[in-house]
Amino acid sequence: MKHQVEVPAVGESVASGILATWFKHDGELVKEGEDLFELETDKATLPVPAPAGGVVTIKIQADQEVEIGTVVAEIDTDAVPAPTDQGGEPPAGGQPTAVQDTEQQRPSPVVETTSPAVRRILADHGLDAATVAAAVEPSGKGGRLTKQDVQRYVDSAATAPAPVAEPQPTPAPDRSGSVQLRKPMSNLRKRIAANLVASKQGSAHLTTFNEVDMSRVMAIRSRHKEAFERRHDVRLGFMSFFVRASVNALQAFPNVNAYVDDTDVIYNQFYNVGIAISTDAGLIVPVLRNADAMSFAAIETAIVDFATRAKAKRILPDEFTGGTFTITNGGVFGSMLSTPIPSPPQTAVMGMHSIKKRAVVVDDQIGIRPIMYLALTYDHRIIDGREAIRFLGAIKDQIEDPSGMLLGL
Repeated sequence: MKHQVEVPAVGESVASGILATWFKHDGELVKEGEDLFELETDKATLPVPAPAGGVVTIKIQADQEVEIGTVVAEIDTDAVPAPTDQGGEPPAGGQPTAVQDTEQQRPSPVVETTSPAVRRILADHGLDAATVAAAVEPSGKGGRLTKQDVQRYVDSAATAPAPVAEPQPTPAPDRSGSVQLRKPMSNLRKRIAANLVASKQGSAHLTTFNEVDMSRVMAIRSRHKEAFERRHDVRLGFMSFFVRASVNALQAFPNVNAYVDDTDVIYNQFYNVGIAISTDAGLIVPVLRNADAMSFAAIETAIVDFATRAKAKRILPDEFTGGTFTITNGGVFGSMLSTPIPSPPQTAVMGMHSIKKRAVVVDDQIGIRPIMYLALTYDHRIIDGREAIRFLGAIKDQIEDPSGMLLGL
């Protein structure tokens, strides 16, 4: 029975993609459910499993654009894979196919007639019988090598003058410059590049900064992390605090949750927060939908799920759409400060950074506090500097005194 392998629907927003990689060769056996090929869309890269087990016939080669529903391969469940080349196995009957092969495989007569004692002394000196026999005439019966013959060869080699090595010219240093390697961008990287360029060219970006004292959030996390994990089966991180604080700030400053559409401003009445996740293929931003209705545990669980599925390339393209605001955490890589770029059509993005102990003034006293720098990049066409500063200040206030958002105030 033959099964048609079609490009599956991977979301309402995706009509086509690039058949990036085949995991099986033409004529190779595949198991049902085993990854067969990789589909690369403008939002994500996804492995596609085989719908049945059998022998694969590839109909469309890699690096081709394919529409959803296109038949790219066929799986024959009744066929058997063709035998592979075993590298030098003789054909049926076990006979060599060329006379010259038999000649090369036949051992030298000298080697065949040496005694075990001679073979032992040859091995001790790293010699072979044919080489010694060619240099020293064998004195044994029937032209066989003897131990004395081998010793004469060893002695003569030891007393022979060492060959004088010819002086070699010193090679001129390579002054041609560094070696370069050209590789094409992946389709995901092309899409990321296009989005960022479009964002810079189509918006008036500014970035404002603030610093936040993480002492209280860190104390809460330290005090309750074990009970939180036992209750919810997920670790309590910092991101859930910033997601909740951001949602509250977006509700207070609706322009930050809006975007420009030609000469209009579209105000989103929902709060979908994108969480930037770094992968080998590039930065991806899956979206927490209706984050205003999510608990701390739900936020942490969703973020862990995103990170796990991102490594396995299992996040669907539709999960990257609909974001109204984005949070990116360069602090996990040690970044102290950055100016992130909003992804169109979003108006703003907030960057978190590494937490460092710094000397700060608290109640007119110098103290050591764990400080994180925050950055908000925003579209100045609809967000004024004053509004951006107040938005970031609202997040700072909530993180430094988290009791309000924990109580739902």
